[in-house]
Amino acid sequence: MSDSKLIYRGKSKDVYELTSGPHAGKYRLVFTDRATGYIENGRPVFDPGYDVVVGEIPGKGAIACRFATHFFKLLQARGIPSHYIDTPSENEMIVEPAVPLSMPAQAPDVEGSAPLLNLEFTWRNNATGSFWRRYPFVKPCRHLDSVVEAWTKGDVDTLITLEAIEATGAMNKAEIAASVALVKSIAAIVSREFSVNKLHVIDGKFELGRLKYGDGSIVIIDEISPDVLRVCRGYAPDGNGDCTVYRECAATRCADGKRTIKNRNQVAAADFISVFLR
Repeated sequence: MSDSKLIYRGKSKDVYELTSGPHAGKYRLVFTDRATGYIENGRPVFDPGYDVVVGEIPGKGAIACRFATHFFKLLQARGIPSHYIDTPSENEMIVEPAVPLSMPAQAPDVEGSAPLLNLEFTWRNNATGSFWRRYPFVKPCRHLDSVVEAWTKGDVDTLITLEAIEATGAMNKAEIAASVALVKSIAAIVSREFSVNKLHVIDGKFELGRLKYGDGSIVIIDEISPDVLRVCRGYAPDGNGDCTVYRECAATRCADGKRTIKNRNQVAAADFISVFLR
């Protein structure tokens, strides 16, 4: 591989800038075996819906890279813009340089001020996870028609309203509308691809960014991998799209003011990735 320098180290990937070779100036994504989740009874439980790295899964990086390649090529075929260029090895991807949707601190001299490092967009086909924990008046697994939410990324991800994104100056109204439409378009393609294989996508998350060169278009960056999707089997929707087996699937608990929800029919990434890696 050509010479490169580290730009960023994330929860599951490392980003390098290529300094020589045919792709000089482009970025190289290295998919690692690091995995997020939570600790239960002293043992790591891997779950892409969480933001804390709790261990490694051998071979996960290579699988995630192949999976992401499948979907980026699918988006290319559908005319959906992304930063994808090529996949030169089993756990490496070459992409166009892009800048995360970010914003410097407006008053950096004020104690406690901090920049917006990047935004992440979640999309939800059904009410579960943090969505249900925040809105427990909603029936678990209610159909949400790809509701899009935005989060500021950091050690702890924080929900930010679309109105607040505009009010702070991080993005203008047209950019926000275009970003939401882009996320919904990609979510529909990903959801259909799983549906064809008799699987249902509960929710997912995408990161968008501005291409560093050219017109600075906002495109999907980072990845589409098992790390960013929650998938289930046995989805049985009624006429409104609400899952009719939620009582058997959704295991909820409320103790000391803290709510939890787990989906018994959720499929581990290891059990669905093979469908797309034939």
